[in-house]
This record gives sequence, C-alpha cells and structure tokens, in this order.
Amino acid sequence: MVHDDLVARIGACRLCAPRFAATATAHAPRPVVWFRPSARILIAGQAPGARVHASGRPFSDPSGERLRDWLGMDDATFYDRDRVAILPMAFCFPGYDAKGADLPPPPLCAATWRDQVLAALGEVRLTVLVGGHAQRWHLRTRAGVTETVRGWRDHAPQVFPLPHPSWRNTAWLKGNPWFAEELLPHLRQAVTQALR
Repeated sequence: MVHDDLVARIGACRLCAPRFAATATAHAPRPVVWFRPSARILIAGQAPGARVHASGRPFSDPSGERLRDWLGMDDATFYDRDRVAILPMAFCFPGYDAKGADLPPPPLCAATWRDQVLAALGEVRLTVLVGGHAQRWHLRTRAGVTETVRGWRDHAPQVFPLPHPSWRNTAWLKGNPWFAEELLPHLRQAVTQALR
C-alpha cells in the first residue's frame, strides 16, 4: 500500500540528523507522521515542539488544546487519522537555538516529503494553515501572519489561515478580537461541513 510505504519512509528519515545534533537540544530525528488517505481535513502546521517530540503525538501540548478549541473539535475527532491529517512543514522537532527559542522548520523536509503526502491524500475538503510557514507555502504569499489571517475570507470556506495557537500569541488574540468573533464561527462551521 502506497500510504504505508510512505509513512514508513518518512518515519525512517534521518536527513536532518546532523542539523539537529548541532542544535542546543542535540536531539535525534523523530518524525511525527499523522495521516491516512481518507482524511477530509488537513491541518498544515509548522513543526512539532519538544512535547510532541517526546510524545510522538501531534499537538499534544497547550497549543493543541487551543487549536482544538478553535476548531470546535474533540480529541477523538482530532486524532482520528481517517478524518484529520496533521501535516507540519517539518515532521521533526527542529530544536532550540542558544537562547531557547524554537528553530524554524528545515525547508529540506517539505522539499522532500510534502508533495508526496499531499498526493497521497484523497478528498481534502478543508485545509487549516497554522502559522506563517504553512501559509507562505500553501498560499504562495509573502504577507505576514496578521495580514494573511485578516484576509481569511479570500480563501474560505476551503482554506482557513490561522495564527499559531501558542500561548505566546495571547497578546495577538487580545489585540485582534475579530479573529474569535468573525473567523472562528465560520471555521467551526467549515469543520462540521467537512466531516459530514
């Protein structure tokens, strides 16, 4: 089966091992692969964080709790690979820099795997773009996250750009109340439609 072979090949990928070994975390690759061809919703994120690297389960952290709330989705639905594909721009935790900040997803991962995974997905009805890296790749834009998310109506109801659900973005959410008031109700409606 094409899907099983692709998942196995991604799971065995060690292309970024030297890069990760040179980070402040000096960790080994651990690709977190979460999709099946039957998925109707694609969540395109940035890259696993340290907690996801440890658990092997995407968005198993406070950011994931916030994202599931935004989507109006319970854990069982969110983690049902037959319904939801979680495809970050890099499958592995990129590590931290010397100051403890997240490193960006290595472009080599998307260049190697992204088109193959997207081709393996069947009928994706809704794509959720979480953060700037996913938005720039999928929308072919150079716009910043705020501008892209503010223009969500240009892409809805098939695509919704979102800020990263990190708690670091709480100030952004407070400063942009239209996100919760206007975008989220439409996003939740699109999720319900896509899962029917």
